[in-house]
Amino acid sequence: MASLSFIIFFFYLVFFHNPFLVLPTPCDPRDVDALRSFAGNLTAAPPAWSDPARCCEWPGVVCSPGGRGGGNLTVTALLLSGLNLTGPLPLLPLPLPHLRVLDLSFNALTGPLAPLSRIQTLTSLNLSSNSFNGSLFDLSSLPHLSHFNASNNSLSGPLPSDLCGGAAPSLRVLDLSANRLSGPLPHRGATNCSGTLRELHLSSNSFSGELPEPLFDLISLQKLSLSANNFVGDISVNLSSLSNLRVLDLSLNSFGGSIPDAFRNLSMLEQFVAHSNSFTGELPPSLSQCSMLKVLDLRNNSLTGSIDLDFSNMPFLRTLDLASNHFVGPLPVNLSNCQELQTFSVAKNSLSGEIPEEYKTLVSLSILSLSNNSFHNMSGALNVLQGCTKLNTLILTKNFHGEEIPELSDGFANLEVLALGNCDLKGQIPLWLSKCEKLQVLDLSWNRLSGSIPPWIDQLEYLTYLDISNNSLSGEIPKSLTQLKSLVFAQTYPSSNSIGMPLYVKRNKTTCGLQYNQLSSFPPSLYLNDNRFNGTIWPEFGHLKALHVLDLSKNNLSGSIPETLSEMENLEVLDLSWNQLNGSIPKSLSKLTFLSKFSVAHNNLEGELPSGDQFFTFSNSSFEGNPRLCRSSMPCNGSQSVVGFKPEISTNMGSRIGRSSILGITISIGVGVALLLAVVLLNMSRKDIVDPMAEEDLEGGPHRSSDSSSKLVFFFPNSDTKDLTIGDLLKSTNNFDQANIIGCGGFGLVYKAYLPDGSKAAIKRLSGDCGQMEREFHAEVEALSRAQHKNLVSLKGYCKYGNDRLLIYSYMENGSLDYWLHERADGGSLLKWEMRLRIAQGSARGLAYLHKICKPNIIHRDVKSSNILLDEKFEAHLADFGLSRLIRPYDTHVTTDLVGTLGYIPPEYSQSLIATPRGDVFSFGVVLLELLTGRRPVDVCKAKGCRDLVSWVIRMKAEKKEEQIFDSVIWSKVHEKQLLMVLETACKCISSDPRHRPSIDQVVLWLDGVGSDAQSC
Repeated sequence: MASLSFIIFFFYLVFFHNPFLVLPTPCDPRDVDALRSFAGNLTAAPPAWSDPARCCEWPGVVCSPGGRGGGNLTVTALLLSGLNLTGPLPLLPLPLPHLRVLDLSFNALTGPLAPLSRIQTLTSLNLSSNSFNGSLFDLSSLPHLSHFNASNNSLSGPLPSDLCGGAAPSLRVLDLSANRLSGPLPHRGATNCSGTLRELHLSSNSFSGELPEPLFDLISLQKLSLSANNFVGDISVNLSSLSNLRVLDLSLNSFGGSIPDAFRNLSMLEQFVAHSNSFTGELPPSLSQCSMLKVLDLRNNSLTGSIDLDFSNMPFLRTLDLASNHFVGPLPVNLSNCQELQTFSVAKNSLSGEIPEEYKTLVSLSILSLSNNSFHNMSGALNVLQGCTKLNTLILTKNFHGEEIPELSDGFANLEVLALGNCDLKGQIPLWLSKCEKLQVLDLSWNRLSGSIPPWIDQLEYLTYLDISNNSLSGEIPKSLTQLKSLVFAQTYPSSNSIGMPLYVKRNKTTCGLQYNQLSSFPPSLYLNDNRFNGTIWPEFGHLKALHVLDLSKNNLSGSIPETLSEMENLEVLDLSWNQLNGSIPKSLSKLTFLSKFSVAHNNLEGELPSGDQFFTFSNSSFEGNPRLCRSSMPCNGSQSVVGFKPEISTNMGSRIGRSSILGITISIGVGVALLLAVVLLNMSRKDIVDPMAEEDLEGGPHRSSDSSSKLVFFFPNSDTKDLTIGDLLKSTNNFDQANIIGCGGFGLVYKAYLPDGSKAAIKRLSGDCGQMEREFHAEVEALSRAQHKNLVSLKGYCKYGNDRLLIYSYMENGSLDYWLHERADGGSLLKWEMRLRIAQGSARGLAYLHKICKPNIIHRDVKSSNILLDEKFEAHLADFGLSRLIRPYDTHVTTDLVGTLGYIPPEYSQSLIATPRGDVFSFGVVLLELLTGRRPVDVCKAKGCRDLVSWVIRMKAEKKEEQIFDSVIWSKVHEKQLLMVLETACKCISSDPRHRPSIDQVVLWLDGVGSDAQSC
């Protein structure tokens, strides 16, 4: 009996628990053939598609029973997202008669979409994040399609047929965002899907014109995204027909007129985003009827009137951004009813009054920006806001003018960012700040604060950015400032580091602020400049190893410069100018390998400058006003005049000058003055000549006799824009509103402009406080007017107006390569290998044109990823020739003010003041490494030995670890050969010996060879 039980148990195990004896249901043989044919047409096929008997177990293959009879399984879905598939789609239709779902997203597929139009059984088709090109086929060929996503490709041309692409009534979701589609939207009614389409995403294309009325017939729409296009005109009141709308995004267009009062029927609306347009007028009252609203973002428009909405009817509101408009009056009291409000910004308006007492009930509020208004009663405001217990970002800049900074009984427990700059505040740094234990960024600049820096400053253990510049603070700098834990060593911050809205830091009153999108973007900094501090510089400053910027300029500091400052290993900016320092400059400072800006001008220093490394790149202006300083090649005695420094006048010289000498000098001066007056009078007599560089006042101050805004801008023949006035430029940038800043080039900010003809332009504003501004302006105008190539940013025109120079460039829709590689959270993943290779090839061709073809030849001298701009097709264009110098063929260009960017500067520039084309090749090699690795040239957040990209790549290559060099986003065995070819080219470019570097035209040949290799695969 026992043996029988054992036999039964044995058979139970064998037949019911042995997976090797379970016979799979076979795939339909015709489906196997179809899948193999599909894979065979791709350059890189899905992995592990081998055993035909188990095709339904292949990765990404989903089967269902039945279909063709015979008991076989049939393929109903292919889920092939993110498998590094490459190549074009097969031209023949995919013979899978029961295929319902096809997901090819996040691959590197190329070519047209037309072959997919023949798979008539599809209900869901996802092609997003590939490199498909050509036009969109008529979706009527897919009669059962309900979801179609072709976003983030390179599709071009207009929408076919109608607003639904000709799709059948079954279509629910249509996503064509982030392509190159253009032209006006079809005016033909979308009769097939007008009652069924729920989502329409057309953002980040180049659509233009006004919105057609049939758009408002899509009555089932729940999500409508039209952002980042070129739409113009008013929004129709028929918007009210879209009663099911939940998300409406009209941002980053050129819409104008009033926002229609058409929201009464949009009771389901959760997000209304229309920032960065030209809307005028008051807020539509019917917005108050949107009781489900969570996000209302209307910043950067020209809206007027008071903020007069019934917020008590918006209990779910989380984000309210009305910044950069023209609102007046007080803050709305009824906003206190929005208990879920997390982000509130009304910065840069004309609001006034006090912070309502009722705001203390906003218990969810975490980000509040009220900057650039006219609020008063800071004491009351801070007392109210202490009730907002979750507040972590508080921006009150340019308010509470002339008030006393108040004392409070307590601090803000969760505050991480506090900005009270430019308020003309009086008083001392208050004690309650010591209780803001999570504070990371503190800005008290441009006030009238007095007293000293409190000794408790080191209690702020997370503080990494402190700006107390331009005050009247005095006394010694406390030693406790050198003990800030977050600057001594890297700290773990108490939050996710996300701000939630862009912040602008303004280091100079004559310029606009620079934008920071997250706390980690703020460089660890101590700005103590423009005060009255005395005493010496503590040697303990050397403990601040995480510090990037130390500015102690324009104080009364004395003593010597401590040797220990060289221990601040991450320091990028050190400014000690305009003090009373003496002694010599420590030679150990040459160990600060990241130092890119240095000044000890106007002190009492003496001796030789440190030699080698970056000290050769600092101009003489960094050392002027120290007569006894000299470079190592010059004598260091006070009687010698050193180039760039103020010569010391001997105290006993006067005793050797007789009366006859004085008379001779007087006569000489008189003759000189007469000649100067003659020149001035001659120039004045020729004022009737039209000078496109004539000075005017850009800031709107008192003008001269003529209307400066009517002055014409000079355009080159290559420009399509004509007869543009300076007034047009001011209007097109909203008077250089900081919301329109799109970049920071050499010596100036770059603004996005919407020109009167509807086109976009990039306007570089060279601010008047730039020491080399005049030279740069002429260099850019002279060079770029001659340099015309498809891979260069085209200079369209220029003018001079007051102390500012304006350069008008072609607008590059996709910003800089630096943004996509390093700034945008998902940017690296969107730049597939094929796109990166194309960017490298285009940049090389642009640089080759400058070096070899353009007459006279041009050395760029600042090649870097932020100077490679990408158009709407992600084609590369070299930008910023402000650092260029024109050279004759085969000549070198000697200059005493070599300029470049840390991480891109060739090593020979530390030994010789000569810029050469091979220096540009080195910088371009660094850009190639960025494309291959996804890493910055210098990253102080990396471990030692990994911070400098060039050194790290050379080491990894020497250790035969090439595969670890490449960005995981682009690495695959399919691309291995091409990646290694480009890596080899980059390593030749970054050779430490410039004689061993290739010329740029040789680099072009090599990179084009990689492209040929890609086509032959």
